[in-house]
Formats: sequence, structure tokens, C-alpha cells
Amino acid sequence: MTTGFSFEAEPPQDLIDYVVGIESGSWLDTLRRGRNALRDNAQQSAVLLLNPERDEGFSRTERLAVASFVAGLHGEQDIYRLYLGLLERSGEGDALSAAIRQFVSEGRTRGPYGAYPKGALSKEDLTGLVFDVSAEKIGNRLSAALKHAHLLVYHPRDASANALEALQQAGWSETAIVTLSQLVSFLTFQVRIIHGLTVLRHAGPAVGQGLPESTS
Repeated sequence: MTTGFSFEAEPPQDLIDYVVGIESGSWLDTLRRGRNALRDNAQQSAVLLLNPERDEGFSRTERLAVASFVAGLHGEQDIYRLYLGLLERSGEGDALSAAIRQFVSEGRTRGPYGAYPKGALSKEDLTGLVFDVSAEKIGNRLSAALKHAHLLVYHPRDASANALEALQQAGWSETAIVTLSQLVSFLTFQVRIIHGLTVLRHAGPAVGQGLPESTS
């Protein structure tokens, strides 16, 4: 995946189409246009969360760092490389990108882990890696954000008030914390859509003909 994608491109580029390699007029393009509202909402969410006009206490570089980390944890290589490329072009250079690569390598696991409230579901409790992102290379603020992102990806059942307090202590405002959580949730959705469309692209139009037009 090249790093030629830009949120400011004219005409505007659809991020999911770009990553999957969906060309205008192709059978996958037609398939996606069967549900234009979902397609447009996904693109608008990407713009609002990753390239906002105002950062609201959550800088574009921080957003791209979180996006790179979460995409890497999910193992979807094309979108992971794209976000790393955008991060490197954001002015931070190779240092932050290298740190993200290291954290992905060290933090990627299976999951989901966590404990249910005591009861019938307790038999499904599962312990696993609790990743402590080092602040030495990226500072306390971004370190806390990546640690929280790892929690949401792999330990969603363990999210707690203490986790939010750790973000506040690292300098995150309530508004920025909400946006951070929204970003991680959106990235999980985006990665799944990209994975599904990539599988379809490799399978070919014969498979797509058997799918309903509402497939995103």
C-alpha cells in the first residue's frame, strides 16, 4: 500500500475504496453503491475523526498515531501501512512511526480478554496481556492514549472509571477522551469492512453476484 492517499485530494478520495483498490465502475464499486448512505457515513467519520478542522484537544498527529496502532493490532496490513505513512507525513518523521511499529509488535495478542460480573458468564473469563506502553519515546499523554486503545481492543470488558482517570491524569480532557473512544470504535468497524471487501476482491465478481446489493 502506497502513502499517496490524502484527505485533501481533489476530487476527494474514499479511504476504504483506496485501501481495498476499488476502481470507479468496477463490480465492487457497484456493490458498495448499493448502500451509499453507509459508504458516505464511513468516509465522513474518517474525515471527522482523523482530519478534523479543529482538533478539540486531540491533535491530528495523535489521532494518526492511535489509528496506526489500532490498525496494527488488528493485523490489517494495508490500512496499517497507510496510517503509518500519513503519520510520517504529518511532520513527526520516522521516530514516532518507529515507536508505533515497536508497540504493535510487542502489544499484538489474541483476546478478547476480561472478566464478566460474577455469575453464569464467569466461566468465560479470560486473562491475557495487559500492555503498558512505555512513555519514554512518546511521552505520557500519547502513552496513556495507546494503553487505553489497547484496553478497548483486547480488554473491552475491563474498561473502568480507573482507566478514564488515567487518561485525565495524563492531560486528556473529557471531550478528547470521548473522541479517542469513538476513534478506536470506528477503526475496528473500518478494519472489518476493509477485510471483508478485500476478501471479495480476491474472490472475484462471481462471488459478489450472490450477495445482496445492500452489502457495504
